[in-house]
Amino acid sequence: MDIQNYFLLGIIGLSLVILTAVFIAKLAVDPLQEYVQNLQNLSKETLHELNLPISTITTNAQMLKKSMDDVKSLKRMERIENACEMLKQRYNELDYLIKMQTKQKVKEYFSLEKLVQNRVDFLEKIYPHIQFQVELTKCELYMDKIGLAKVIDNLIDNGIKYSKDSKKIDITLRENILYIRDYGIGMDEVELLGIFDNYYQINREMQGFGIGLTMVKRFCDENSIELIFDSSPNQGTTVKLRFKKTEEQ
Repeated sequence: MDIQNYFLLGIIGLSLVILTAVFIAKLAVDPLQEYVQNLQNLSKETLHELNLPISTITTNAQMLKKSMDDVKSLKRMERIENACEMLKQRYNELDYLIKMQTKQKVKEYFSLEKLVQNRVDFLEKIYPHIQFQVELTKCELYMDKIGLAKVIDNLIDNGIKYSKDSKKIDITLRENILYIRDYGIGMDEVELLGIFDNYYQINREMQGFGIGLTMVKRFCDENSIELIFDSSPNQGTTVKLRFKKTEEQ
């Protein structure tokens, strides 16, 4: 009888300890959840407030540009427009990150050829010395458009970064495959094996943290995009993104 009483007391004591631990954990977690929620709400509100001044600057810059005729003023206004475009890109990326963190739906229907042309138009302003040879055919997709735009930007940027003296980038879209080709330093078989490793860089003198292709690979894996690299030293690199047809996605 004494053993049964001790056993019962032990169960009661253990139950009290568990209940106390749960209560303390709730007291600790609830303020944290509230803080995170408030931070997310603040981010959304701040992001929304940023959209208005960016749109205002862009609209007024376009209006002022129409009344200008001297070259210097037009160039200055073009720099303002380019800066606004970059701010829009940052705005879209922040909006995208907030949606990802709050598990909101980010997939949408869009035309890949229009997205690629949009990214080329944007990058031409950043790299005016680069000649982009673009050949695009129609391709409809249903996926994360902003995430894919970041992938395309990263791949083109890498091609330019490692192009050395070459000023040419070929971008081709046909039969649901996007080809991005540079004529730069290229890579051998050993280097190709390590390109998706974190912090890996072919040339240590180049700027960056070496994590771009890791993120590209992760995005492609998550969205069923086949990612292929063909490269030869001093011949350049061709990156292929093979997409599933819309009905297969």
